[in-house]
Amino acid sequence: MPKLERTAAILVAAGRGLRAGSGGPKQYRSIGGQTVIFRAMEPFCRHPQIFAVQPVVNPDDTSVFNEAVSELRHEPPANGGATRQASVHAGLEALASQRPDVVLIHDAARPFVSALLISRAIEAAGRTGAAVPAIPVTDTIKLIDASGNVEATPERARLRIAQTPQAFRFDVILEAHRRAARNGRSDFTDDAALAEWAGLTVATFDGDPANMKLTTLEDFAREEARLGAMLGDIRTGSGYDVHAFGDGDHLMICGIRVPHSRGFLAHSDGDVGLHALVDAILGALADGDIGSHFPPSDPKWKGASSDQFLRYAVDRVTARGGRIAHLDVTLICECPKVGPYRDAMRARIAEISGLALSRVAVKATTSERLGFTGREEGIAAVASATIRLPWGDGDRGWSD
Repeated sequence: MPKLERTAAILVAAGRGLRAGSGGPKQYRSIGGQTVIFRAMEPFCRHPQIFAVQPVVNPDDTSVFNEAVSELRHEPPANGGATRQASVHAGLEALASQRPDVVLIHDAARPFVSALLISRAIEAAGRTGAAVPAIPVTDTIKLIDASGNVEATPERARLRIAQTPQAFRFDVILEAHRRAARNGRSDFTDDAALAEWAGLTVATFDGDPANMKLTTLEDFAREEARLGAMLGDIRTGSGYDVHAFGDGDHLMICGIRVPHSRGFLAHSDGDVGLHALVDAILGALADGDIGSHFPPSDPKWKGASSDQFLRYAVDRVTARGGRIAHLDVTLICECPKVGPYRDAMRARIAEISGLALSRVAVKATTSERLGFTGREEGIAAVASATIRLPWGDGDRGWSD
């Protein structure tokens, strides 16, 4: 079979995930600092061989879905059905007008799919027309009867655990789903089983043990622990910023507009708190300072809102496969009084950085009327950031 070039992906995300306990559908819960659905979807959206990613979601989840994957490019979501099979069929029909050669069908409950596994799926579909990732069974499996008694022990060497993404020639799997719908068959638990029923030969290719499906609360706890162990490179950084007062009627401090008789003299909005936090994060990354990324000589940043600077710094951590563990900022000023705004500042920093409120601290102190802050000429801020990064090829020890 010739190599096929136009590959699309379907992300099935319409389930309720009841076995994962309370807290809403599991695909929108957080794991390792990111939502499950973002982790599951991002590798397909970034893969150079995939031209379209078609999510399938429950209509009731549209707003939470859009918020979770707002940074990713994808097709308009298709409405999911009552079963996984119906949801996949809806995704296939939504893609039909784009006429892909190959389609990969992936469960949103598998957030650890790798780009390498996606590439293997595309290659396998091009070679065989229908293929699923599979990993060997390591435990002995028992077949039991209705009473719970052992009926048989299958030969372990022939058993495999099927994963997703499952890969097919698009036109073939679409027709198989249409045929199943015409025949009133809605009981297939994966697309390989439906393909087998339709008479297709389904090949296997090497799966990935890390590509685990999240089903229960225990699964979430296990994977959180695994991710935490992977992010073993713990770093801290510090930041400092100062701005003088000038004309104006308010100050932007830690993302909050604080009424005041003066404003800041600054190229951007002068938010000393956020600027100090940006430098702290960049310092933990050993990635320059705020001025090297947003030079004050560039007119683009004149009057700019500093929340975009903080988001940028957070994204630099995420791009390295890491996450932020804690942010702490101390404001040094005689005025304005920070206390009435402290909780709002913490909430705003948490919102911008995607952190839980418990991981953000905002404090304030005076300089006992000493120095420029004591003379009420401006505000200073010091900040620290604690981040966790995975050990990289060049970071396996304390020295190069």
